[in-house]
Parts: sequence; structure tokens; C-alpha cells
Amino acid sequence: MDNELTEIADRITSEALALGFDVVGFTQPDKINYAGAHLKQFVAQDLYGEMGWMSDTLERRSQPNNLWQEVKTVIMLGMNYGPEQNPLELLENKDSAVISVYAQGHDYHELIKKKLKHLARFMVGELPKQFAIEDDIDVKVFVDTAPVMEKPLAGAAGLGWQGKHTNLVSKQFGSWLFLGSIFTTLKLPQSQPEPDNCGTCTACLDICPTNAFIQSRQIDARKCISYLTIEYGGHIERELRPKMGNRIYGCDDCLAACPWNKFAQLSSEAKFHARTELKAPELTDLVMLNDPDFRTLFTASPVKRIKRRRFIRNVLIAIGNSQNPKYLPQITALLVDEEPLIRGAAIWAAEQLSGADEFSALYHQYAGDEIDDSVKAEWDASLQAFSGNALSGAKA
Repeated sequence: MDNELTEIADRITSEALALGFDVVGFTQPDKINYAGAHLKQFVAQDLYGEMGWMSDTLERRSQPNNLWQEVKTVIMLGMNYGPEQNPLELLENKDSAVISVYAQGHDYHELIKKKLKHLARFMVGELPKQFAIEDDIDVKVFVDTAPVMEKPLAGAAGLGWQGKHTNLVSKQFGSWLFLGSIFTTLKLPQSQPEPDNCGTCTACLDICPTNAFIQSRQIDARKCISYLTIEYGGHIERELRPKMGNRIYGCDDCLAACPWNKFAQLSSEAKFHARTELKAPELTDLVMLNDPDFRTLFTASPVKRIKRRRFIRNVLIAIGNSQNPKYLPQITALLVDEEPLIRGAAIWAAEQLSGADEFSALYHQYAGDEIDDSVKAEWDASLQAFSGNALSGAKA
């Protein structure tokens, strides 16, 4: 019987690889109990910011059997999305925007879910014929948005290990693996877990622009640029804005810093390759996008889900960090945008790129007509910044 189960697992692996997955592993649902405890501590410390789904789904997420009681085996699958170049290189041009590697191509959710469903149909429809399995095989497929602790499960299934930045690291693919899972009632042999191979290296922790890591394998999401640019819907704290640089959607710094990336390779899936228009787009081409143009540009991209208001907020912060006053006409036009979030970011960008007299003129022209309290606060904070800097001689 054990030999037959191993053959079944091998057959699933072969089919998965034929579908385009790069790595496959098997684990039992009770192998990540430690991860559930860590998650509960993370939520208890209020480190998750506005991601209310973390607390809402805490019990279901903390243990696979809490999500689906019948699951006997979790099949973890990974697809390599390795980039053509080191994403850290894109940070050097302050007039271009940096979009996280995973979002430069087509949305991975749709592609991976389609492949998972194909594999699930194979398991349900073909395995019973090939191996004379009498009991029904039930399956459920998950990609990212479900309450599944994919990274600990991937580690338990031998796909890699969770690095000190909390993300999965693979000896073969470095930091660049999309993860998906199939829960099944079929009990299969476990893969050998991958040991922690981080050693004494702290490159991922040291490079974080906002010092979001409290300690190894513990992050304060409220300081993470990925959280701030994607999940957070408000005015980003002023002290964090300069540290965001030209990152407008996500952040790859801790991933790209990992030494294991020396073994990474370009993804074989063409849809994961960076679209030319998203690889390093010019800030000036992005900041004036209206809603229809934003939706068109980011068709089939995960960027679309943050909507125009958050996106333009992020672009304006990048513009504020550019040190290039050529953007002031575009900034000025957005001081009267219909979205308060955009108006607030435009004020800060204007503060960064204009002189005291120029900003004072903008203040007197626009601030008196503002009706949103949060945007009024942005005007006052920027004006106060000029007053304070004038006293210290920092700004003319």
C-alpha cells in the first residue's frame, strides 16, 4: 500500500510539472501548528494594520483542518517568477517607478488557479482509474486569497524554508516562487522538509528601508512598503514617505537581497515576464492617469485592485522623493483632484519640490477651499515643515 501511495504522489508530481509547476511537495495539515501560534501572536500584537482579514480568519488560517476538517494531505506547488534583472537596480532612476516583480507581468492568481483546477480534475477523474481507488477523492484548491498559511506549508512540504524576512526561500529558485495549494482527502506520503539555510546572514533584515522587521522572522506590517502601497488606504505617515523612494507598488528589497538568488533563474512562464510598459514606467506617464486609463494600463494586473486613488498617492510620493521640480505642474493639477487621498499626497509632493515662497503661494490659492479635514491637516503639516525648516536654515 505504501508503494502504491508513493506511486500516486509521483503521478501527481509528474502531472503538475507537465502543467508548468516548477516544484511540488506533500505535507500533512498538522505539521505547521507552530505557525498558527506565531500568527496568533502577530495578531495579538496588532502588527497587521488595516488587514482586518488577518483577525477575521485567524482560526481558519491557523490550522488547515480548521479550514476544511476532512483534509488529509496538503499538496504545495510553486511556480518560478524569477526576474530578468535584479530589481534593486531599478531603484537608481528616481524618475521611473518601481513595481514589485510579481506585479510586472500578468496576474498570477488566474494563471495558477487554472493550473490547480486542471490538476485537481486529474486527481479526481484519473487517479481512481489508474490506481483502482474506490473511495471518492475530494479536493479544494487555493491561491493566495484564501485563509491558508502557504509559506509554512510550503516549508513543511520541502519547497524551501521561511527566511528571516518571513518569505519562502528556495535553493533552486531563490526568493521567486508563487505558491498554490491543493487540499485533499487522499492521504499521501510526506515530502522531506527543507532545513533552515539562512545561517548567520541578515541581508534581508538589514536592507529594509523602513526598518519594518522587529526581529528575525517578525515584521511590523504597518511599516512594510508592500503593506503601505497595497493594503493601506489612508494617508501614509509623513516620516515613512521619504523611505519609500520610487517604489509605487510593493517592495522587493528583502527578497532581492537574499544570497540564495544567485541560483535563481528567469521564469519559463512568459506571462510572468515583465510587460514593457510596467518594467520601469516613467513617473510623469503615470501621475495623470484618469480612472479609465488606469484600468486599461493595468488590465490583467494585480495592480488594478488598489484602484486609482491609492496608485496615484503612491506615484506622488515617488515624485516627492525624485528631487525633480519638473513635476510641479502635474502636482499642482492634482491639488484639486476629486480624491482626498490624492490631494493629500500632492500637497506633500509639492512641499518636497518647491521653495518656501512657491509653496506659500499654493497654500493661499488652494488650502482655503479644502473641505476634507485630513487634507487640511496635510496643508498645515507641510506649511509647518517650511516654517520649522526656515528657522533652521534648511530651506530657502
